[in-house]
Amino acid sequence: MKISLLNERITFEKNTTIVDENANHRNVWEEYFSCHTYAGSSSYQQKEQQAAGVTVTDSGLVFTVRYCSELAVLDTTHYRVRFHGDPYNIVSVDMMNYQHKSIKVTCEKERRDGDVKSDS
Repeated sequence: MKISLLNERITFEKNTTIVDENANHRNVWEEYFSCHTYAGSSSYQQKEQQAAGVTVTDSGLVFTVRYCSELAVLDTTHYRVRFHGDPYNIVSVDMMNYQHKSIKVTCEKERRDGDVKSDS
């Protein structure tokens, strides 16, 4: 892996449960780990989907990071990625044949209410 390709900063966030003063449980995303990455879009292409008469753009990215013990526990349900201020849901985590050199994380941009285009 060429270190010069790792020219972007990425933050991994972990889903945790907090309890407020009224004993209510809430899920929140807390910053877990930050490192440098190579961001690209190889096989996971940008696509548009038609959902209930509304066109939705799904933009996906593939992040390649150096292997470290903090990222060895990554999964698709408890972690997400923040890249350039936008949240990305993790679709898959590839440990690259468990050689402990790099990890490839396939993500799709998290949808918000403002990300929907109307067909009118």
